[in-house]
Amino acid sequence: MSAPTVFHKHAFATRLLHAGLALAVILQLLSSLPMEPPEPDHAGNWYFQLHQYSGLLAFAFVFAFWMVLAMRSQGTAPAALFPWFSGARLRALRTDTRTHFAALLSRRLPAYDPHAALPSAVHGLGVLLISAMAVSGLIYYFINSGDPDAGGPVGAVMFVHRTLAKLVWAYLLGHAGLALVHHYAHDVCLGAMWSLDRDAAGQGNASSAPKPQSIPTATARSR
Repeated sequence: MSAPTVFHKHAFATRLLHAGLALAVILQLLSSLPMEPPEPDHAGNWYFQLHQYSGLLAFAFVFAFWMVLAMRSQGTAPAALFPWFSGARLRALRTDTRTHFAALLSRRLPAYDPHAALPSAVHGLGVLLISAMAVSGLIYYFINSGDPDAGGPVGAVMFVHRTLAKLVWAYLLGHAGLALVHHYAHDVCLGAMWSLDRDAAGQGNASSAPKPQSIPTATARSR
């Protein structure tokens, strides 16, 4: 009889910021669908107001996340999230990417490893993407002239913001979808990631404690 799977939680700060940022981004994306921005002949609807304020909230969570990332001593290392300037990490990323593709081509779910090079790099790209969307929205909030179709700097910022929003939709759906796959494969517990219980003494970051960089193998779970 196999031992029960033990799920470790991320640190409380990581879980809190993940939950807050996720909810703010979801509000941003959903409110963008029915919102009507203000125009010279009428005011914007309340969905536009919700979109604006949830965007400001998203920027606050993004800023807080970057502060935690810079100061924390445990958790996924920044170099693992952003491996683009390390030859060794780029080689590990290429190897891990090939491992994932080989498993998928064999109709198998790749072995779950939250510290592997590929998922870490994808999470880092997600952080950059959402940060860029939040910053572009903040800039538009301060420089907009009341016309979302204005040209010049206002139009350029809005073009960037709208383009990033489409990519965030794709990232959100992919991120949530893979989280559900791993949850039902008993690799992770979504309840642990979304729990806002305070860490007990000696706990927290157990699932994200730094590990020596390993080169992924071709091990995969049959499905």
